[in-house]
Amino acid sequence: MLSSAWLLVVALLSSSCCVAAPGPRPVSAGQSITLQRRTPSARSVEDWAAWAQNEREFLTNRYGGTSKKRSEGSNLLTNQNADSSFYGSLAIGTPPVSFDVILDTGSADLWVADTSCTLGCSQIAVFDATSSSTFKNLSQPFDITYGSGQAVGSLGEDVVQMAGFSVPNQAFAVVDEVSSGLLTSPVSGLLGLGWQTISASGYPPFWQTLVSSGAWTDPLMSFQLTRFINGTNVQANEPGGTFTMGFVNSSLYTGSIDYQSLVTTPSFWLLSLTSMTVQGTSITLPTGSSAYAAIDTGTTLVGGPSSAIQNIYAQIPGSQPGTGSWTGYYSYPCTTAVNVAISFGGPSWSVSPADFQLTQISSTQCIGAFFELSTGGSAPTWVVGDTFLLHRLQKNVYSVFRYNPPAVGFAELSETALAMNGVNGNPPSATIGSVAATATAGGSSGSSNSANRQSVGAGAIIAALASVVGVLL
Repeated sequence: MLSSAWLLVVALLSSSCCVAAPGPRPVSAGQSITLQRRTPSARSVEDWAAWAQNEREFLTNRYGGTSKKRSEGSNLLTNQNADSSFYGSLAIGTPPVSFDVILDTGSADLWVADTSCTLGCSQIAVFDATSSSTFKNLSQPFDITYGSGQAVGSLGEDVVQMAGFSVPNQAFAVVDEVSSGLLTSPVSGLLGLGWQTISASGYPPFWQTLVSSGAWTDPLMSFQLTRFINGTNVQANEPGGTFTMGFVNSSLYTGSIDYQSLVTTPSFWLLSLTSMTVQGTSITLPTGSSAYAAIDTGTTLVGGPSSAIQNIYAQIPGSQPGTGSWTGYYSYPCTTAVNVAISFGGPSWSVSPADFQLTQISSTQCIGAFFELSTGGSAPTWVVGDTFLLHRLQKNVYSVFRYNPPAVGFAELSETALAMNGVNGNPPSATIGSVAATATAGGSSGSSNSANRQSVGAGAIIAALASVVGVLL
């Protein structure tokens, strides 16, 4: 039987769409009353979708069913060494301990330095497995190699929390050896945001467990990254922007998001580099799989095949191949304004001359931001890093990585987001928030994948600049 409270709710809901038109005198029992239906206001498809979702959850909860709660989360980022890398925070273990980790869409494993780490991990927070009551040793070795270094250790399993989400049995690596320069204090490790198919451990990445279980309101994650490379009085760590899971922050971009579908079965976040112009001249680019470009937030610049890079600099008078530490790069006269535009099948993104210039190495010569990259096996031919694509565009972009259907999207940053560029401030501290949604991870895919990533990380770029120019970016 419906309660009196429910009848009252029905009466109130009914009044929202109908109004009574009483006669000139009181209505007595047994008489009919003429009702007039109010003309409803037009609803968009999005309005109907929101109404339908709320209605289903309301009735499911009222009548004793179960409804899966979906959520959204944000993680404030830190800009490290003037756009060289970007890191956020997460928590591991019981009780949870917070760590700063680089966010990397070009790999798919989570790892942090362990208390037993003896190489490349000084002056950073380390994970102590003995202090977590929920840690489980998986007794499996772990080894991953990046373009700028290597991390070696073993696999474990524990509770991992980030931005209000939790996975109670997340596989991750505790490493005891890290290549020099791969980690810069206070960063303790790396969170891979690529797909399980490229996971060195073979286990599902944190983000993929959450989205595949339906924990996110929308099946996507996004980045808004700040820019400090041309700033003044830049500190080692500055406010870095926002990483979101389960939604896009509409206050941080303007216009629509242009989504381009991934060109292969998801592994890296691969798009096809369809066109490029330099100084107004169209550049001949490789086609087919040779045009695949990984959108990689863990890489600093943009690398491509030698033939294409040579074609780019052939349009710049006075350019010449670099030597020594600059092998694979090109120098060109600093007085030359270089204009580049690239497209992944949608809008063409223009690159300003100031942003094409990586650094100045003499009174007249500068180094360009494109370099020759040799990849092997199934690795993509192009690697497009965050310091270039996400910050060096003339119109900076808001980037979205969508799980289903698999795609990468870009939109122009809003004035609100652009106003954050170059504004000095205290970087966010690693914190532990409350958990709003939990998902359980699946097991290993059965075999580990190639752990080699052809990328140029922050450590390699900074080392090269320090040795050749004598300054840090």
